[in-house]
Amino acid sequence: MLTSKQRALLRAKANNLEVVFQVGKGEIDEALVQSTADCLAARELIKMKVLETSSYTAKEAAALLAQKTGCDVVQVIGGRFVLFKQKPKDSAYAELLASAK
Repeated sequence: MLTSKQRALLRAKANNLEVVFQVGKGEIDEALVQSTADCLAARELIKMKVLETSSYTAKEAAALLAQKTGCDVVQVIGGRFVLFKQKPKDSAYAELLASAK
């Protein structure tokens, strides 16, 4: 679980990120969940977008993906959201998060 200070630092880092996946009008299926999990394992911090044609809101999609991948929701703004899952070893964000406790 992230503290509010850690969440604020991650929001600042995510500001410059590009959207890596989009949630469209289809369901959030196992392929999207697995792709999200793989991307989180590689990058730790990712930004996603929910299209207007989707049956999910950004908040619903973020919560569902966070539950299925075991990550934290950092931020939800409009149709975009940011997810974070720290690597157990060699995390690029370990020092940043440790300084914010």
